[in-house]
Amino acid sequence: MNTHAHRKRLLLLIPILLLPIDGRAEGLVEDTHATLTFRNFFFERNFTAPGVAQRQAREWTQGFIFDLKSGFTQGAAGFGVDVVGKYAVKLDGGAGEYGALLLPKDDDGDPAESFGRLGVAVKAKLSNTEVKVGEWMPNFPIVTADDFRALPQTFRGAQIASQELENWSFYAGEFTRTSLRNDSSMEDLSFASAQSDAFRFVGADYSSSAKNTTVRLWSGALEDIYKQHYLGLIQKWRFSQRVSLTSNLGYFWGKDAGAAKAGALDNQTASALFSLSLAQHAISLGLQSVSGDTGWMRIGGTGGIYLANNTFNHAFDNPRERSWQVRYDLNFVGYGIPGLSFMTRYVHGDNVELRNVHDGSEWVRESELGYVFQSGTLRNLAVRWRNSSVRRDFNGSDYDENRLIVSYPLNFL
Repeated sequence: MNTHAHRKRLLLLIPILLLPIDGRAEGLVEDTHATLTFRNFFFERNFTAPGVAQRQAREWTQGFIFDLKSGFTQGAAGFGVDVVGKYAVKLDGGAGEYGALLLPKDDDGDPAESFGRLGVAVKAKLSNTEVKVGEWMPNFPIVTADDFRALPQTFRGAQIASQELENWSFYAGEFTRTSLRNDSSMEDLSFASAQSDAFRFVGADYSSSAKNTTVRLWSGALEDIYKQHYLGLIQKWRFSQRVSLTSNLGYFWGKDAGAAKAGALDNQTASALFSLSLAQHAISLGLQSVSGDTGWMRIGGTGGIYLANNTFNHAFDNPRERSWQVRYDLNFVGYGIPGLSFMTRYVHGDNVELRNVHDGSEWVRESELGYVFQSGTLRNLAVRWRNSSVRRDFNGSDYDENRLIVSYPLNFL
């Protein structure tokens, strides 16, 4: 993994990027933002199904995530650079407790003592169109870098993003490699056991002038594996200062493509999340339906945050699965405790069709209690406790889980 080389390059690069620059490069520095986030992540999962070989997965890491986004040099065409550095150190976790996906494995099979990498993307901007080449964390409906563990997933590729038309954003690009959330190396893109050299995508987003309506249309292809399309609509209604309603509707559809390395694929996934906010309270209902012969399609390691019933642990995206969710959020600012928040949800899925599974069912219960310090020396320090239970009548993968995440962003610029 050569983590020491990655760390050395990061430490050498940071002071160079922060040097004062005159002339055309003034905008490069003036509009630069750099943050080093300290993320302490404790993960404990207890497997409750009878007969399982491993009873517990337990890991604890201290992570460091450096995120620098520069401005652009002055002139008709501006140039800049983005940098993402990620590094984590093992605080606890042995081979017998491996499985939290915070750490990679060394050659001897034990969790690595540390890992990390440095990613750089160069960018150019002309008018309201930007071209970027390198490594970063995409967040699109059809490809979303996962950031639910110690370190975020990153992708290597090229992208063009244009906002020349008012209220519209257009995207096109290609990703060729990815670094998973628990690895420092770059890997081929994958789906199931099949691998691919490229994921190509185009997308268009429309946002109304009042910012209450967003329409998204995206299409992507994992070369020789699948093609997938997405249509999304987000609509917000504000009835008063204390009451609002948001609907988030999405529909994915896709099939196998090219050489069909993962076999015949056919999927349609409909997703709807409705959220009613009443002052400091919010009540949400999620509905999701997966149809076709295969489950929802995504690049290996990526997240499913654009699905209504995606959770910390699962996206309820098995073949033929139908699921529903009820969720409650509370912001304690209305009770005089700004920074304190609570969330709890229950998601139930059934009609799962897998090999040797007919009409399988599962449920997830999750809660999160979080606090962000609002002032003083600890201002912006965030503490989150996540508690989950997962139960299934298939695959013998029942478990209870706790995560404790402490993060602190240190702003350089």
